[in-house]
Amino acid sequence: MSVGSTSEIQLVIITGMSGAGKTVAIQSFEDLGYFCVDNLPPTLLPKFLELMKESGGKMDKVALVMDLRGREFFDSLFASLDDLSEVSWIAPQILFLDAKDATLVTRYKETRRSHPLAPTGSPLEGIQAEREILEEMKGRAQYIYDTSELKPRELREKILKQFASQSRPTFSVNVMSFGFKYGIPIDADLVFDVRFLPNPHYIEAMRPKTGLDNDVSSYVLKWTETQKFIEKVTDLLAFMLPQYKREGKSQLVIAIGCTGGQHRSVTLAEYIANHFKDDYQTHVSHRDIERRKERK
Repeated sequence: MSVGSTSEIQLVIITGMSGAGKTVAIQSFEDLGYFCVDNLPPTLLPKFLELMKESGGKMDKVALVMDLRGREFFDSLFASLDDLSEVSWIAPQILFLDAKDATLVTRYKETRRSHPLAPTGSPLEGIQAEREILEEMKGRAQYIYDTSELKPRELREKILKQFASQSRPTFSVNVMSFGFKYGIPIDADLVFDVRFLPNPHYIEAMRPKTGLDNDVSSYVLKWTETQKFIEKVTDLLAFMLPQYKREGKSQLVIAIGCTGGQHRSVTLAEYIANHFKDDYQTHVSHRDIERRKERK
């Protein structure tokens, strides 16, 4: 493939916290038909890119794991990524896997492994040091997945859904509902709090239902303050989304939160995703919609 070719090679760099799921991620990309390399030293990235370019299209989708084991080479990785911004034949993306400290500590204890940065110390010491090292890499990532509450199967499904249909980088709008009582999503770019709206939870017939049910969504949407909120938020997003796309962002995560993530946030996440579906690639998810069932 020549540099002047109009075809783009897809390159996904998988990185993030140790114990956050990079093994599951690379296996998922293998299932998608990507050419995968685990733990490629960043200093070898320029040479590897030459092989990709000279492969004659045989390596048009590539996923590379680069993690803490190559930490001393990260400066060269950043330089290579900066150079890639000037190259037209490749479309690099960074997938950063994260998890809460408590979750990572639990995973280390379950596997009886020591952290690579604290082989004789506590896992938490290594995790905190690792966060500091990876701070800039996380800031450069187009995709940040918090795997704290994801089972391996759910992480795999999330990756397959995100990357299965990508023939070229697209700008996607991911709208998520959540409950503030369970914490704000770590991967949210914009967060809107709708706890000020009338709550169907206090209507006994609606309490066990969710915003996916017509009577609940109709109740949430009928109020003047809801309509005013929708008007202002959709107007704001109509202005912001083209700016994010022009800036080069590949996805925007919009999180809509209510108290429990069952009624108001679900209704409005569905509404906003549907509002913009004709202009953007949109996805909608409901992080906490099953929480009530899990507690029973």
